[in-house]
Amino acid sequence: MKIKTLLITVLSFFTFIETFAQANSTSVWNPDQGDGTYKNPVIYADYSDPDAIRVGDDYYMVSSSFGHFPGLPVLHSKDLANWEIIGHAVQGYPFPEFENPQHGNAVWAPSIRYHNNEFYIYFSDPDRGVFMTKAQKPEGPWEPLKFIHKIIGWIDCCPFWDEDGSAYLVHAFANSRCGIKSILSVNKMNAEGTQVINDGGVLVFNGQQNHPTMEGPKMYKRNGYYYIFTPAGGVKPGWQTVLRSKNIFGPYEDKIVLEQGTTKINGPHQGAWVTTQTGEDWFLHFQDRYAYGRIVHLQPMKWENDWPVIGIDNDKNGIGEPVLEYQKPNVGKTYPSLNPQTSDEFENTTLGLQWQWNSNFKTSWYSLTGSPGFLRLYSQEYNPKNSNL
Repeated sequence: MKIKTLLITVLSFFTFIETFAQANSTSVWNPDQGDGTYKNPVIYADYSDPDAIRVGDDYYMVSSSFGHFPGLPVLHSKDLANWEIIGHAVQGYPFPEFENPQHGNAVWAPSIRYHNNEFYIYFSDPDRGVFMTKAQKPEGPWEPLKFIHKIIGWIDCCPFWDEDGSAYLVHAFANSRCGIKSILSVNKMNAEGTQVINDGGVLVFNGQQNHPTMEGPKMYKRNGYYYIFTPAGGVKPGWQTVLRSKNIFGPYEDKIVLEQGTTKINGPHQGAWVTTQTGEDWFLHFQDRYAYGRIVHLQPMKWENDWPVIGIDNDKNGIGEPVLEYQKPNVGKTYPSLNPQTSDEFENTTLGLQWQWNSNFKTSWYSLTGSPGFLRLYSQEYNPKNSNL
């Protein structure tokens, strides 16, 4: 029997956290304090698993969107402190089950890279495998998703191109899907980064003993060392670990470089190292605020003996702690403050980039012109036997 309901999916306000996270404030959170400093979080909204890069004078960030579409939001900044949404890399998911709402599935922990004058985004779906898309411009259009490796249980994939053009993919494992966790693997790809070489890869680090729940790896190279930035210890109570080796396949040394310490910023988790035009190093990560989502912080970073120290080492134990306020990154120029779009008004004829649906969607589900200034939703028919609710 078919049942007519208001909608088979719910429209989601992706940046709702910004207006609800401050119980004592009547305005949207602004990290730019207007005096050359910023305060954390730089995005007081749910942008889980951020990754970021710099291309010229511009910074770009992506984050997990799970089963929300349009998905894979792309954000832009000029100074790492002020961000705005410029587009989405995935308009819909090519699987029929996502015609119905999903919770926590699909797009996990993307990585963004700039290679051969193109933007690449990789992500893992723990139930299906590894996907890639690329674009000439970060705001899009992005190419249709390319399925580059069919596998269950891989998560948090990050590509890496070495100086000789060789391509690799580092990833973690989802215990809930394959019974493995706290282990990182590096796999070869073809030079174009469109196919994983199916040779089994190399398990490069086992964190089960000292770095439980190791995940979210991001690979870089500096001064002849291969670095893997990877959180461990769990999303809420964890820390940030860095691995280094002179060989991409290891063996890797390990060091904890960022921890909560005496601060209120729990589990500084999973993020991105970026270097400004002036040579400063910074690290973006998220903090899990439970019902308020995973909000984005920006930390200063420096190098000591070819190891990064993120945040400020307050107790001089060699491990940084997150900052709440700090001097803004030196990018050679001052830019006006801005925030990811947050308006819940419907003054235009198209939905703003801050709005997503809990499934694949059709424009026939709603109207912004039937009653100007309002969002009108149309009821849809669906078979509850096929629903994932």
